[in-house]
Amino acid sequence: MEIRVLARQGHSIKAIARELGVSRNTVRKYLRGESYLPAYRSRTPRPTKLDPFTDYLRERVAAAHPRWIPATVLLREIQERGYEGGISQLKVFLAPFKKREAEPVVRFETDAGQQMQADFTTIRRGREPLKAFVATLGYSRATFVLFSVREDSPAWLEGLRGAFAYFGGVPAEVLFDNASSIITERDAYGAGQHRWQRELAALAEEYGFRPRVCRPYRARTKGKVERFNRYLKESFVTPLAATLKSAGLHLDVEAANAHVGRWLEEVAHQRVHGTTGVKPAVRLAEEREVLLPLPAAAQAVPAAAPQRAGQVLPYESLQHPLAVYEALLEGAA
Repeated sequence: MEIRVLARQGHSIKAIARELGVSRNTVRKYLRGESYLPAYRSRTPRPTKLDPFTDYLRERVAAAHPRWIPATVLLREIQERGYEGGISQLKVFLAPFKKREAEPVVRFETDAGQQMQADFTTIRRGREPLKAFVATLGYSRATFVLFSVREDSPAWLEGLRGAFAYFGGVPAEVLFDNASSIITERDAYGAGQHRWQRELAALAEEYGFRPRVCRPYRARTKGKVERFNRYLKESFVTPLAATLKSAGLHLDVEAANAHVGRWLEEVAHQRVHGTTGVKPAVRLAEEREVLLPLPAAAQAVPAAAPQRAGQVLPYESLQHPLAVYEALLEGAA
């Protein structure tokens, strides 16, 4: 366009070439009316290693909607079905389906054995509620999960006892939010001297940990466990619920507890943590060395904890026969 405009203004070919920084032959070509734009042939899309698995991926995305199954989870699933490619082309395929979310803030670090963060997260509300007690060790990022239908004081105490038994020891302090099941009055005896729920205070004395609560409206203080809550929902709950839904089954407390132990041991604790750069399983081995010992009474009582890999599940603990779940979960996260 510029060549033609300059020519109409009376500029010579040499002057146009000098003005636009192109050769005189280029100016002559466009003044002769040759095509302005190069013509390209449409290229036939080349087949990729992901092509045989796209239908499966669409089904998984649809079954999980409105939640999201992370690409790392879907990668494990299709690898078990024969996929030999990498995660990059998988992420490209999934990008149109996914809504971007902001990354959480950077977390502060604690020494080994110093702190455990405990929380309840809601998986499902309504007439059939599903909640999860989640306890994360601050140093190793190793986590204990126990599903429940309640979030009351007995559920908190059951979760804490299960977490201490699962980790094989007790941290110096446990950080909670300001739930009424934990604390009855802040600063009742002075700054930082709170009135704790009676059963929790007794448990803290028995196990030897110091209870703490984060400051009001400062949820990021408890960020380690809250970040894991999101990971738990995306990488365990949503894939499991989608698998059961595809078979006309329903995710319940028994099914979730029956499989979360194996997921913790084989997936969550084996991933390289984004903040520490180390697998939680590796750091957990270090952290166990400095945890306070369990009280004698707790060592004698079996832990009310999720099943670990290799443990036999009682048939009565499942709503459906164990074989049904195992068949459904074959190849799933």
